[in-house]
Amino acid sequence: MPSSGELSAAWRRISLMTTDSTMLQLRRQEMVAAHTTDFLLLTAGFQTAGRGQHGTYWEATAGENLLFGIRCRPVFLPAARQFFLSEVQALAVASALDAYVNDITLKWPNDVYYRDRKICGMLLEHDLSGGHITATVTGVGLNVNQTRFGSDTPNPVSLRQILGRPVDCEELLYHICHYFEQYYNHLKRGGEHELHHLYLSRLYRREGFHPYQTAGGRRFLARIAGVAPSGELCLCEENGRESSYAFKEVKFLSM
Repeated sequence: MPSSGELSAAWRRISLMTTDSTMLQLRRQEMVAAHTTDFLLLTAGFQTAGRGQHGTYWEATAGENLLFGIRCRPVFLPAARQFFLSEVQALAVASALDAYVNDITLKWPNDVYYRDRKICGMLLEHDLSGGHITATVTGVGLNVNQTRFGSDTPNPVSLRQILGRPVDCEELLYHICHYFEQYYNHLKRGGEHELHHLYLSRLYRREGFHPYQTAGGRRFLARIAGVAPSGELCLCEENGRESSYAFKEVKFLSM
C-alpha cells in the first residue's frame, strides 16, 4: 500500500477549492486538454452542484469528505462491457475502506455500503465511438469526516461516525487511486472474470432472499443470481423465476 502523496507516474492531479461538479469539470475542454497521462484525477473541497443518482443532489460539507473524479481512456473495452469500469471504481473504494473498517459491501450497481448504510456514491459516464469507449469520467462522493447530514438521504453514514475519530482524507484518497490503477490494469490485461467474481463476492445482500420493487410497483422477494457484463441485475424469485433488470428498473426495499 502506498503512503500518502505517492501517486504513480500514470496520474496527473488537479485540485480545486470549489467546483460545480467534478464530473462536469472533467468534461470541459481545458480538462480534456490536461488529460496527458493515463489517469487525470480532479479533487474538490466543495461542490456547488454535486450529483447523486436519479438526478439527486449529493450532500457534502465543505472540506470534510472526499469529492473527486477520474478521467481515463479505456479504449480497449467494448461499449457493451462498460459495466466493468463501474466494478473497477467501486472495488477501488471498497478495498481502500477495508483498511479502516469491516462490513463494507457494494450495493448494485455501484454504491458502497457499511452494513445497511450508504458511505459512498458514484456516477460514471462514457464517451463511445465505433462500439468502443473513448473516454470515461467517474465522479465519487465519499463520506469521510462529516458527522451531520441534513438532506433527505435515508441512510448516510461517514467513516468518522463509524470509527469515532477523524480520518486523513488524503491518505484514503491515495489508497483509492492505488487500487483503481491496480484493478484498471488487471481489466486491461484481460482479467474480466476475476474482477467480476470479486465484485459479485462483495455485493450487498448477496445471500438469501430480500425484498425488491420494480419500477412498475410490483414487490417480491428474490436472491441475487448474478450481474451481467452489461450491468443488468439478475434476480431469482422464490418460485424460481429469474428476471434481469437495468438500472432504475428495480430497487432494494428495507427489510
